[in-house]
Amino acid sequence: MGCPVGIGPEVIVRFLAARAKGEYPPVILGDMGMLQRCARELGLKIQFYSWHPGQEIGPEGIAVLAVSNLPAEQLTRGRPSPETARVMAQYVEKAVQLLLAGDLAAMVTCPITKQGLQEAGYRFPGHTEMLAALSGATDYAMMMAGRKLCVTLVTIHQALAAVPKAVTSQAVLRMIEITGRALREDFGLRKPRLAVAGLNPHAGEGGLFGKEEQQAILPAVQEARAGGWQVSGPLPPDTVFHKAAAGHYDAVVAMYHDQGLIPFKLLHFEDGVNVTLGLPFVRTSVDHGTAYDIAGQGVASPASLAAAYELAARIAGNRQRHQRASGRS
Repeated sequence: MGCPVGIGPEVIVRFLAARAKGEYPPVILGDMGMLQRCARELGLKIQFYSWHPGQEIGPEGIAVLAVSNLPAEQLTRGRPSPETARVMAQYVEKAVQLLLAGDLAAMVTCPITKQGLQEAGYRFPGHTEMLAALSGATDYAMMMAGRKLCVTLVTIHQALAAVPKAVTSQAVLRMIEITGRALREDFGLRKPRLAVAGLNPHAGEGGLFGKEEQQAILPAVQEARAGGWQVSGPLPPDTVFHKAAAGHYDAVVAMYHDQGLIPFKLLHFEDGVNVTLGLPFVRTSVDHGTAYDIAGQGVASPASLAAAYELAARIAGNRQRHQRASGRS
């Protein structure tokens, strides 16, 4: 559910009110009282019922595992507290526990506040690092996925001045391989087509505008090709995203945060999905924050949650098929 006083509960009830029944029925990990309050305030008639692990999910109503029991009517939307911060972290912990036990097929996260996570005593900068620590994952990455464009990042939250030194052949090759495996196993693409962006204008223009392409990126691309990946690059950053959105590539490996996220959010600001690669379970997330400034106003869009849920279900199915095909249980 994410932060109880953010827009998470609101977009959940709006999404579920419009969702048709289908495969992978939902279980909400969160707070029953806040969900009921949101549904009532939005004028939506949704029947929630308490669920426990192992219980069959019925055809009627929405299953809720009540991890918290907050005084929902007394909470002020948009104003987090130490208590709301504590329970939003507990939702994540409980979800990981159930995923690792095989009680759930995938995890879709609504937004949390990083400051609240810190104030609750957790030393993680966000969902991704917390999920990796709880599951024991060490080689993980973030993909931003949309219908037209998928992007992964060699460097993420680093100062721009520190990026050139962090763009090494090893780091680029690692991201090519993680992206390729995800497209093959999670997205069901037998021969994914990868594009690798350059770091400098015009991809360095043969070394005139920087040496990173020649010294780090191209060697990684060549090694990835030798390993069997269909990969192109380094390509000029000002054209590669357009080509990928036009269907020439299945994903772009970008060198730094804004290089990849600006074109992605230009195309997928409302329906973009954050996918964590390399975890032992499926995890997608909405591509927006807690939006405390509009929480409780009934204007938050559930589009990103709908896309995240659809993609999580698709990845879960693709992983099962890939495991069967490769002879794993």
